[in-house]
Amino acid sequence: MMGIIWGWTAAALLLLLLSAASADPNDERCLTHLSQSLQDPLRNLQNWTKSTFANPCQGFTSFLEGAICNNGRIYKLSLSNLSLKGSISPFLSNCTNLQALDLSSNQLSGPIPPDLQYLVNLAVLNLSANHLSGDIPQQLALCAYLNVIDLHDNQFSGLIPQQLGLLVRLSVFDVSNNKLSGPIPSSLGNRSGNLPRFNASSYAGNKGLYGYPLPPMKSSGLSVLAIVGIGLGSGLLSLILSFTAVCVWLRVTDKKSENDEGKISQLMPDY
Repeated sequence: MMGIIWGWTAAALLLLLLSAASADPNDERCLTHLSQSLQDPLRNLQNWTKSTFANPCQGFTSFLEGAICNNGRIYKLSLSNLSLKGSISPFLSNCTNLQALDLSSNQLSGPIPPDLQYLVNLAVLNLSANHLSGDIPQQLALCAYLNVIDLHDNQFSGLIPQQLGLLVRLSVFDVSNNKLSGPIPSSLGNRSGNLPRFNASSYAGNKGLYGYPLPPMKSSGLSVLAIVGIGLGSGLLSLILSFTAVCVWLRVTDKKSENDEGKISQLMPDY
C-alpha cells in the first residue's frame, strides 16, 4: 500500500516538474520584454519578476497579476487602469496564444507595433484612453479573429486602414477622439445598422474624418469659387455704377451747355 502511495506521489511530483519545465519560452520572452517596456509607478505589478515569467501558468492557474491562463499558456492580459507608463512592446507577438489584450486607461505612449499581426488568435484589443500615437497599422487585419478594436481617446493620426474592413468578425470598432483624417472606409460604415456600438459615436471627435455614418460636414466658410464670384460681381457692379455716373454727368453737362447756348443767342442783337 505504501508503495502505491509513494508511486502516486512520485508521479504527481514528476508531472509538476514536467509542467514547470515545459513552460512556453515564447510566453516568457513576451512577458519579459513587456515588463521592460512598461513603467509601474504604483507598483501594481510586483509579482512580474523573472522567476514568475519562467513559469507564469500551471494549467489554468495563473501566478501573474493581470494574466489568465489556459492549458499552461497566457490566454488573456488585463492591465487596465493601473497608471502604467511606457510603450507597447513588439515582443507581445510572442504570446501566440493570447486572445484578449486590455491595456486601457493607462498613460502609454508611442505607436501600436505592427508585430501584433502575429497574434493570430487575438479576439479583443482594447488600448483606449492612453496617449498612443502614429498610424493605426493595417497589419491588424491579419488578426482574423478580432471581434473588438477599441482605440478611443488616444492621439492616432492618418487614415483608417481600408484593410480593417476585411475583419468579418468585427462587431465593436471605436476610434473616437483621436486625430484621424480622411474618409471612413465604406466597409466600416455599418450601413445595415445592426451593430449598436459601431456607428457615428465610433468616429466622433476626429476633426478631419468624414463619411458615413458621420453627419455631413458643416461648411466652415465661403468656398474659393464663391469668393471669386463675389469679387467679380463686386467689380462688375462697380464698373456699371461708374459708367452710369459718367453718363449722367455727361448728360447733365450737355444739357447745361445747351441751356447756356440758348441764353447767349437771346442776348445777341439781330442784324
